[in-house]
Formats: sequence, structure tokens, C-alpha cells
Amino acid sequence: MIKDTINILCKQYNVDEEVIKYVNKKEMIIRDKFKYIDEIAEYNQYKVINAMQKAKLSSTDFYWTTGYGYDDMGREKVEEIYSYVFNTEDALVRPTIASGTHAITLTLSGLLRPGNEFLCITGSPYDTLQKVIGVKGSEKGTFKDYGILYDEVPLDLNGHIDVEQVLNRINASTRLLLIQRSTGYSDRKALSIDEIKRAIAGIKDFREDIIIMVDNCYGEFLEVEEPTDVGADIMAGSLIKNPGGGIALSGGYIVGKSELVELIANRSTAPGIGKDCGLTFGMTRNILQGLFLAPHVVSEAVKGALLMAIVYGNLGFRIIPEVDDKRSDIIQGIQFNEPKKLIEFCKGIQEASAVDFYFSPEPSDMPGYEDEIIMAAGGFVQGSSIELSADGPLREPYFAYYQGGLTYEHCKLGVLMSLNNLYKNNLVDYKKLTM
Repeated sequence: MIKDTINILCKQYNVDEEVIKYVNKKEMIIRDKFKYIDEIAEYNQYKVINAMQKAKLSSTDFYWTTGYGYDDMGREKVEEIYSYVFNTEDALVRPTIASGTHAITLTLSGLLRPGNEFLCITGSPYDTLQKVIGVKGSEKGTFKDYGILYDEVPLDLNGHIDVEQVLNRINASTRLLLIQRSTGYSDRKALSIDEIKRAIAGIKDFREDIIIMVDNCYGEFLEVEEPTDVGADIMAGSLIKNPGGGIALSGGYIVGKSELVELIANRSTAPGIGKDCGLTFGMTRNILQGLFLAPHVVSEAVKGALLMAIVYGNLGFRIIPEVDDKRSDIIQGIQFNEPKKLIEFCKGIQEASAVDFYFSPEPSDMPGYEDEIIMAAGGFVQGSSIELSADGPLREPYFAYYQGGLTYEHCKLGVLMSLNNLYKNNLVDYKKLTM
């Protein structure tokens, strides 16, 4: 690190020199791992460009219509490109899908009917989806209210999908199996594509007609293949996470078999209208430019997560995943065991933000969550978790879930600022920091 960089960190950001030295030393250890991350990004970059070329993307596709959105060529081109990128028959990509939870809920709502059962075969799903299902909270209009049955199968002791147990739980009412790829608010690792492939193969051998759905949030472009390359029938995610590249202003995507996408599209608008209506509000350019940048942006975020892992892991904190683990989402979990450390960590991430850095995050109630949540998020797009961010529920064992960063340099600043906060509040072992 050049002297001028050290000076700006010390004088403008008030980072202690001991913190800078420690982070730089740990960074040197992981530099060799960046090569593999870059190789994955290179492959995915070419895949995205090829999809745009295959769809014959034109500058005129960025024009947009009004009202019903009839003849919106850009909308159709976006969905064609997404189907090529994820190797599926069809896609539904709309800026009006508010979040990843919305995309997942829309998918399940389109495919399930009263009396149908769906199983989450990766244990309890993310907190917000539990309220949608009706297993937590007292919301109105849940799946439970509509007579849709739900059950879940935990991962085995090694963190793998327990295929034998899944097969034992499938019954005549079971229509759909849900796989959550990312760790969510848990202490497990994200599921690799190989693991998803193994599970899908075992299940489909038993019952070919069952729908296998993947919640792909936080997992896009982490590997060469995606879940739809290895047998997933339908998949959903958010545009303000990985595939939006930090540029998409809102939206979500659903990709998969055409008959399933049709059912979901009919639920998103109305039967008989389906995908043929729906205004894009001029967001075609942002969505596609974000997708173009996504493989590189994701690689920067993964490098940042790796730096966060080695910095905090070497200080004695439990980290998930470990430094040498294969990564299949952009999230780095850090277990703090006490609320003060979690809060100070998130404050440091917020202080590293380019937007709203002067706000101090505090635990509070959030829509869709049972516990108080602390969120550090100073993104150009509100709630964009492909940008530098961190959050966690105020419950034991007080995990922080760090993710995102459009550039590695911004990720590194987040690491420095978060550790500096803990260091100055005497919340890290000084001896370990200076070893």
C-alpha cells in the first residue's frame, strides 16, 4: 500500500495504523485465491455477452412505451437474454417485482393450489419467507390462509441436502420442493452447484414430475453453472442483488420451464394477459447494463468477502464460510456472540459507505422480520445488497451477514472501518491484531 493511501485512511477516515497493517498483512495471504475468482468472472462475462449477441440486442431496444406496455421490445429482449444466460426455456423479468422475497412468493403463488404441499428441503427458509408461508407472525393472506400445505426437511449433519429424508417426506399432495441456495440468516454454508445437482438427480429419479425450485438470491455468477443448468425447473432472484450489477434500480427475475413461467406470469398480471403487458418504466437499459457488469461486480464482492473472512477469522471469530471453503454466494457470516460487537461492526460498514455514511444504524423492527434487525446500507440503490452492506438479527449468537461491494477497494474500506470500530472500542484482542 502506497504512503498516500495510508495517509488518507489515517487522516480522512481515522483508521488506526495498526488496523491498516493487520488488514494488509492478511490480504497478502489470500491474493493467490483471486486468480480463481477472476477465472469464474471471465467465463461468466463471456456468457452474458454471448446471450446479448444471441438475442441481437439493439440500441432501439432501450426505447420504451407507456400504459399497458404493448409492443415493448426491450422488455421482451431482457427476458430472452435472461433465458439464454440461465439456460432456460423462458423468463419473467420485471422492475415491478419488489424484492427477492416477492419473486419467490410470486413463483410459489403461481405454481401452488389449495391442497398442494411444498417442502423446503434446506431447512427453515429466510425470515421474510416464513411470514409469507404463515409459520411465523400473524400476517393476512399467507399460504396457510389459502390452504397451501408446508413442511421442511433440515440439512443433514454435514450441511448437505438429506435426499433420503426428502424422499421419505414426499407424499401425494407434494407438488414442489424449494432449495434455498444461500445461507440466509443461518450458520450454514451456501449450497454449491455440485450439491444442488446431486440432490436434484436423486429426487428426479424418484419422482420426475415434482417441481424443483431454487431461491438463487446472492448466488448468481459465483460458479460456472447455475441451478437451472443442473436440473432445477424454476428459479427466482432479485435484480438489486447479483444480476443487477448495482445498476438495476429495482426488480426481480424468474427463469425456468415455459409452462411454469406461463403460470407465474398469469399470476403476476392476469390469465389471458400474462407476459404481454407490464410497463418497464424505461429501465431496460439499466437492467441490461447491470447484467453486463454483474460477473465482474460479483467477483469484486467475493474478493471482499474473502478478505473479511481472513481478517476476522484470524482474530478468533467464527466465520462462515471459512477462508478455504468453496463459495456459492456472496455472503460472509461472522459470529460475534454479543450485540455490541455486531452493532459496532455494522456501524463501521455504514461509515465506509459513499451514501449516507453519516447515519448510524441502530437495531429496529423491519417489515417481514420477527426480531429487531440492524442494517448497514449506504447504497446508490436502496436495499441493494450487491453494494457494500451488512445486516443481522439481534438474536443469539449475533451473526453479522456481510455482503456486496461494487469494487474490491470499497470492500476493503468496509473491512478496515468495521475492524477499526471494534478496535477503538476494545472489542478485539489487541495482541492478535498486532501479531
